[in-house]
Amino acid sequence: MVGRAVGVSQLDPTWTRPGKGQFNYSEVVRRVRDGEIEAIINDHELNNVTKNIMALNVEQNPIEEEMVGNFGSTEQILWPVSFISGIFMCKIVYEITGLISREFFKGYHSLSKPTKIEWNNRGFSTFHAILVAAISFYLLVLSDLFKERTAVGSIIDRKSLLSDSLCGISIGYFFTDLGMILWYFPALGGMEYVLHHVLSMYAILLSLISGQAQYYILMVLFSEITTPFVNLRWYLDAYGQKSSMLYICNGVALFLGWLAARILLFIFFFAHMYLHFDQVRTIFPLGFYSILSVPPLIAVMNAYWFLKIFKGLVKTLSRKRHAQ
Repeated sequence: MVGRAVGVSQLDPTWTRPGKGQFNYSEVVRRVRDGEIEAIINDHELNNVTKNIMALNVEQNPIEEEMVGNFGSTEQILWPVSFISGIFMCKIVYEITGLISREFFKGYHSLSKPTKIEWNNRGFSTFHAILVAAISFYLLVLSDLFKERTAVGSIIDRKSLLSDSLCGISIGYFFTDLGMILWYFPALGGMEYVLHHVLSMYAILLSLISGQAQYYILMVLFSEITTPFVNLRWYLDAYGQKSSMLYICNGVALFLGWLAARILLFIFFFAHMYLHFDQVRTIFPLGFYSILSVPPLIAVMNAYWFLKIFKGLVKTLSRKRHAQ
């Protein structure tokens, strides 16, 4: 026990832990140096000293601090439940999509089995997109969680039970969808979809575990609002309605929506990071370097897909004009 106490005497009593306040070791250090070891052992101070030593050790490993510090009793229940809920959501909506389609879409019965699988798959991707876009919009715009004038503290560290739940559900969705993409590869999407889903899960999981940068994660999740337009275009094509007015209107809506949610919003994303870089730098190292690398990769993919959407829209409008 004496050996342990001597280690405490070597601590700097005026040491200040950045952002955490100052620990006052003066009295403890004096008593250790004066040989009052028994006094420490006989009261609660030994426990306090042990906690402070652990705090010092954690300070040397900021990743561990953020990961462990954000995993309380509530998170131990909320995270697994939301993740599993995301998986069950996909399964339930997948089955409901098939049930509704068999009942109300006559052409569904004539579709091939792979096409039916993708049809139902796009059903739960549409549901997830609407869900996360609506909740993200509420958290980012309507609630006070991320408003700089009303909330206290760094915007990097703000989170809520709802934002945690949404992250968990989205991880469950991306996990399920990625599993189907790999199982039926490449019928449901090529390597660009695999990369998109892996990066999305990585970024969301890192933010969920650390409790940091959820503001930026929610912005990216809101960009999923374009997914229903992508899926509707596929549905109309599969249903033989590629020359319909609805297909053309949806193409225009997809182009404008993609421009707003995946191009302009990402420009705002990077501008906000630049203006709040002093706060961004407080993210633990792995998260900090990830937020500097993952969003640009997703932005490049968005720009690539936007170019394909633009070419497709021009082709469709040109074909419609020639048909007249």
